[in-house]
Amino acid sequence: MNVATPLLQTTATVGNPLVNIGIFVAFVVVTLVIVIRASKTSNSSADYYAGGRGFSGTQNGTAIAGDYLSAASFLGIVGAIALYGYDGFLYSIGFLVAWLVALLLVAELLRNTGRFTMADVLSFRLRQRPVRIAAAFGTMAVCLFYLLAQMAGAGGLVALLLNITDAAGQALVIVVVGVLMIVYVLIGGMKGTTYVQIIKAILLIAAAAVMTVWSLALFGFDFNGMLGAAVDIHPKGEAILEPGLQYGKNFTTRLDFLSLGLALVLGTAGLPHVLMRFYTVPTAKEARKSVVWAIVLIGAFYLFTLVLGTGAGALIGPERILAAPGGVNSAAPLLAFELGGSILLGLVSAVAFATILAVVAGLAITAAASFAHDVYGSVIAKKPLTPQEEVRIGKITVVVIGVLAIVGGIAAQGQNVAFLVALAFAVAASANLPTILYSLFWKGFTTRGAVWSMYGGLISAIVLIVFSPVMSGAETSMIPGADFALFPLKNPGIVSIPLAFLLGWLGSVTSKEAEDPDKQAEMEVRSLTGVGAEKPVQH
Repeated sequence: MNVATPLLQTTATVGNPLVNIGIFVAFVVVTLVIVIRASKTSNSSADYYAGGRGFSGTQNGTAIAGDYLSAASFLGIVGAIALYGYDGFLYSIGFLVAWLVALLLVAELLRNTGRFTMADVLSFRLRQRPVRIAAAFGTMAVCLFYLLAQMAGAGGLVALLLNITDAAGQALVIVVVGVLMIVYVLIGGMKGTTYVQIIKAILLIAAAAVMTVWSLALFGFDFNGMLGAAVDIHPKGEAILEPGLQYGKNFTTRLDFLSLGLALVLGTAGLPHVLMRFYTVPTAKEARKSVVWAIVLIGAFYLFTLVLGTGAGALIGPERILAAPGGVNSAAPLLAFELGGSILLGLVSAVAFATILAVVAGLAITAAASFAHDVYGSVIAKKPLTPQEEVRIGKITVVVIGVLAIVGGIAAQGQNVAFLVALAFAVAASANLPTILYSLFWKGFTTRGAVWSMYGGLISAIVLIVFSPVMSGAETSMIPGADFALFPLKNPGIVSIPLAFLLGWLGSVTSKEAEDPDKQAEMEVRSLTGVGAEKPVQH
């Protein structure tokens, strides 16, 4: 769903900018103190990338929720439901159902087989060099797409708080967020990032719960009454209660919805920054416990989004939402201001900003670990790296990723963040998931199959996005004046995901190389039992 609109000039200030920025700065200071304290115990690469494997399932599950409930969940989905009703809520359903795939198929097996990154699993019984390089490209591509969404959300949020209506002001905000992200990760590593994610998850779910109860109270806890008010104020009326307002216009939009659903449901099990969280727990049992806790917290939050989006539609209305700085992404902050004035707006916005910081920090450290551990440590370096050298390379990567995210975030201003995250899910499901599943469950999978699947899925997803209405050919495109859209769908999942599975199979059955049966057996035992999970993967 792409419901971006140009930022409209407006003289209406939402809340008190001084109160907003004060709460904002206070949160940044508190979380920075936590990150600095955590950094004092991050000495090795296991500490920096996996938090020393010292987090319990409850802590890690809460942190996973903090990692997963991004700006897309809070800002993008609430706005999508307010504008498109039923079709907007499909995002909530897709993001939640996706967790069942992650729980049933990959969570425990992945944790048992790898150490720091997704590539540890993919290269376990295959040739290290080509598979690690391909996995690293996939990881960094997904992280960059996800970072675009968070940066765009940050720009819109702070634009609303400080009433910044020009693109240059929002660009400056995105630069500040990027610099803060770099500082968080450079100092705290995975341990500091995890603590920030735990705090942020608790605050976000608590804020959503308070706003949900408050919104329902205004309608006498009658959700039907709230729906009726949303219908009355919406230009499309009762159409928001039925499927198709956004995706039912013609065959192409229906196909687009199917593509979106496929990407959302399959994407989570291929998200490297979420998968990496399973390495921070000491046992497979704690990994399972992590996912159960994450499902409970995430499920509750997505139920809240239904009420929050409907409440925003009923109390604010689509026209006011689209006219505000930040456009569709401003629905949740505007609802907070409507309910509790400047104080609640400041608190909710600080939580939303914390959401963005926590997620971008997790993404940055995942990309850094992938490059330092998989590419530099396993491929480029002529000798084994010390833990200190590996961490140093990772920190340099963080700076590079941060700069790229800032540039991309500025280009993505005004895009709906839930839509941008859906693109990241499509890339993850195309580039990563087929190879993960084949590696874990198919003994006939080969190095050629892995490389074909990862590069084929990644390249096809990105090429289809570039030549889709996301980039050009529509008023809401990232390059509005151009038109080189050759692919009609906004999400590539329906083409790129099956293609990646097909290429993985085709590459394997046409490969003449024989995989090591001993490594296959070791991987099967290790993935199912966890025996040897602490042992380094042999390069």
